[in-house]
Amino acid sequence: MVTLAETDGIALFIPKTYDIVWSLIILVIVAVFFYKFFMPKFNAIFDERAAKIEGNIAKAEAAKKDADEAKRKYEAQLSTARVEASKIRDDARAEASHIIADARSRAESDAAQITANAQRSIESQQQQAMVSLKGEVGALATALAGKILGAKLESDDVQSSMIDKMIDELDTSDKK
Repeated sequence: MVTLAETDGIALFIPKTYDIVWSLIILVIVAVFFYKFFMPKFNAIFDERAAKIEGNIAKAEAAKKDADEAKRKYEAQLSTARVEASKIRDDARAEASHIIADARSRAESDAAQITANAQRSIESQQQQAMVSLKGEVGALATALAGKILGAKLESDDVQSSMIDKMIDELDTSDKK
């Protein structure tokens, strides 16, 4: 027997050949057992996780596409709404100016009508004043003529014809 002190220091760390062979046999048995029973389960779990991850990636891409499509639709609707709002605003301005123009023309028409009515009223009052004035002038002229002639004119027909003649003379002198 060889004592421990007699062996070299490095030989202590190198195993014997039979230990290496038996260790390799056990390692091969464990590796085959591991490869046969545990690896399929690990592969199934890894494949399942990979499928879930790929599914989630596909869902995320689909959600991103949906979000992009929704964003495009929203932007299209927003631009359409802006165009419609601009059109409505322009139409409202045009309608407001049209309403103002109509109100202005109605006011001018009403003012012209009021002015025409006032003018007719003034002409009517002027004509009434002229008729009244002619009557009074005729009565004064008759009274004056009566005083000049020294007697009152007796017949109403004579007075009327005299008044009418005098008024006609006044009218012709006014028109000249």
